Amino acid sequence: MTKVVTMGEIMLRLSTPGYQRFVQANSFDAIYGGGEANVAVSLSNYGYESYFVTKLPKHEIGQAAVNELRRYGVKTDYIARGGERVGIYFSETGASMRPSKVIYDRSNSSIAEADVADFDFNEIFKEAKWFHISGITPAISAKGSEITKAAMKAAKENGVTVSVDLNYRKKLWTPEEAQKVMRELMQYVDVCIGNEEDASLSLGFTPKGLDVTSGKLDIKGYEKILKEMKEEFGFKYVASSLRESYSASDNGWSACIYDGKEFYQSKKYDVRIVDRVGGGDSFAAGLIHGLLSGRNTKDALEFGVAASALKHTVKGDFNLMSEAEVQNLVDGDASGRVQR
Repeated sequence: MTKVVTMGEIMLRLSTPGYQRFVQANSFDAIYGGGEANVAVSLSNYGYESYFVTKLPKHEIGQAAVNELRRYGVKTDYIARGGERVGIYFSETGASMRPSKVIYDRSNSSIAEADVADFDFNEIFKEAKWFHISGITPAISAKGSEITKAAMKAAKENGVTVSVDLNYRKKLWTPEEAQKVMRELMQYVDVCIGNEEDASLSLGFTPKGLDVTSGKLDIKGYEKILKEMKEEFGFKYVASSLRESYSASDNGWSACIYDGKEFYQSKKYDVRIVDRVGGGDSFAAGLIHGLLSGRNTKDALEFGVAASALKHTVKGDFNLMSEAEVQNLVDGDASGRVQR
């Protein structure tokens, strides 16, 4: 079984029931999730020996997060225990023209306060084939940045393919802070994933002529950015999700990729959204699986896009779709008919 590793922060998500606003809610639905944890769950669903690396408190809430990962087959052997708290975020689901909202309560979480010495990266990456990280982990704290760099460097020293989802979060750092850290980390990256906003804010690639609020895509602009990114940083692959936000309820969803030879744009799906949180993570996981399983660049991209389109129909952070279900959509069955 192929070993894959992801590292980051798993959080307790408190979501308002249905489409209630924060000020309406008298209760919250408790869900665990977070960028790299979401990727780990997807890869476990696709049949990998999937490990998630983080630090969590020894108390019951920390254990509940560990248990949730184990529930979906994710290996938790390398999770360090200690610190004071699990990061929390509050989520309000938007509808129609009302956007979704997220409020963070994650300062001083266990992983944000962790040290490099909490992890034996040579052991973690022993016999691993792939390591996935995001731009969220170095953004959570100075220590998070140190751990990210140490992990990526160790992964490369152990011959592991490294992917990054740029995932810029404006509530965690400024573009100047992000670029200072992220541009240096790109030397360790083989596969870079991120949309036009991530490329601009995290790496300084300004998407000229691209308006993410217009509902229209300038695919030539994306092609230019991806080629420039590959040329500057030497990535093997550069990919971007392409979200057309018609409203909070309905999106167009596709992606593109450049492999140094060809630029591909995937099929587009018109998605009625149940929960968009984790959509990008499910794309990253699907693309990783596509590349690891020997698919060509175009087919790997199509698998990633189909996986993430399906994720938008699943409540919670995790994409609970099997490889067969994703492949069924790739093959053209988008009818949604009852399976008997």
